[in-house]
Amino acid sequence: MLQATTREAILTFLLREGPANATKLSALTEISVQAMRRHLRSLEKDGLVESSHLSEGPGRPSNLWQLSPKGYDLFNNYNGSEKFALDLLASIEGTLSQARIAEMLNLQMLEKAINYRRKIGSGTLNVRLEKLIELRKKEGYLAELKLSSDGSSWYLNAFHCSIKSIAEKHPMVCDQELDLLRNIFPDCDVQRVQWRLESGHSCGFQVNQMKANTL
Repeated sequence: MLQATTREAILTFLLREGPANATKLSALTEISVQAMRRHLRSLEKDGLVESSHLSEGPGRPSNLWQLSPKGYDLFNNYNGSEKFALDLLASIEGTLSQARIAEMLNLQMLEKAINYRRKIGSGTLNVRLEKLIELRKKEGYLAELKLSSDGSSWYLNAFHCSIKSIAEKHPMVCDQELDLLRNIFPDCDVQRVQWRLESGHSCGFQVNQMKANTL
């Protein structure tokens, strides 16, 4: 059995950084490439990772490893709420128009924004962003905060989303996510720079403070 610390390091790296080969993963964990390949095969046997062939020029193609749906679900604090939400959306879709559903989601988003702003309170932008990350971590989200190279804005990268299954079937909820951030930080310009449903392994948002914080 793969040691828990090494197992978690591999799975967490694939969640945060996306697909990687055994060489890159071995450098991360400071074990040999041969040992890493054995660990990856063990994780593959457990259904937690999957591989695809990557051609890097002449020679034998290497395997590119990534989380499987089962591996991704390890980071999900699943308690049945997702299934309930999916069933509820499927039910109301049969009786309400898309416009009415969007209106309901927008009202919910505004209520959440008010609640988040109350809990986050005042402070510099990076402090408020860090508080948001901690609050959302308790809800099953996994994100990190990075300052842009020129120091003018912050990048909020969400690697795990507690509503992933809902978003896959109802992408409109992702629009609410962007609007939620804009309402939590009304003194900022917030733009989506990456969408997991389209490409990449995370959802990314750029947050640029446009005026002095008056919250």
